[in-house]
Amino acid sequence: MFSPPSRLSPRMPPRPKSRLFRFAATVVVGLHLAPAGLFAAPPDACDEPSAPRWRTLPPTPDLGPTFRTGHLGNRGAVLFYAEAGTGEPVLMLHGGMANANFLAAQARNLVADGYRVILLDSRGHGRSTAGTERLGYDLMMEDAVAVLDHLRIDKAAIIGWSDGAIVGLNLALNHADRISRVFAFGANVDPGGNDPNAGQSTVVRCFFDRARSEYQRLSPTPGKFNTFAASVQAMWGREPHWDAGRLATIHTPVWIVDGDHDEMIHQEHTVAMSHMIPGAYLLILPDSSHFAFLQAPSLFHAALQDFLSGRP
Repeated sequence: MFSPPSRLSPRMPPRPKSRLFRFAATVVVGLHLAPAGLFAAPPDACDEPSAPRWRTLPPTPDLGPTFRTGHLGNRGAVLFYAEAGTGEPVLMLHGGMANANFLAAQARNLVADGYRVILLDSRGHGRSTAGTERLGYDLMMEDAVAVLDHLRIDKAAIIGWSDGAIVGLNLALNHADRISRVFAFGANVDPGGNDPNAGQSTVVRCFFDRARSEYQRLSPTPGKFNTFAASVQAMWGREPHWDAGRLATIHTPVWIVDGDHDEMIHQEHTVAMSHMIPGAYLLILPDSSHFAFLQAPSLFHAALQDFLSGRP
């Protein structure tokens, strides 16, 4: 395992016992969302002043004037992307049911640091259309490659959150020649890594309430949120399925990152995953959850700076 980055003091959980995590045999579980209603958050629960930061969900940033936007077609979908800056390319991939705006503040910071940053709305999410093919991580991976091709980028660093982190690992498995390194925040490599009790979290309920309203505001098909949510939930229940042998074939530099209060991914799963990827570095961000980039933006940015600079 790599040594810790210079400016962060991560909490490094112990290596789990191998008997706990035999991914190929894991029972498939999902978050069991109810697409018609999802989880309605109590009034004002998302903005409680006295709550610790890991129990908050700060506002979604706007893209703002920094980014140039465009569209491209791939396999039946029309994909929205935004880019800004010059220098080393960085492709940022958001989580399921969200959109590129969630990562916009972190993206602006990286532009200021001298990187060329590309944000992508995953197919069916945000301003991208769904197409007709079943949503899956392989298809989303090919969309990421299509964006790189469209922008004539030979190789990029990948910063992924949740589903975007899974796509980043998928790129490391199947298109390693197109990526330089992967920052995988809040990923899982088997559906058993999902916490089936996530829906009991107020933060998760707030997130799904927000996901509905932002879908209705941004999507070309604003009336199809229930169909969209069901397709994402179905993907979470069946994908991905990478065992230790498959993960051992990754030779791209990888950071496995999560918050110490992640509501959606079992931390033991995160730790086990980091030990299955050769040379992977594990970073657990303190006092933060699956939404650490919003809750602890300075800490998250410091982690990205260390990651992109090649530390460790």
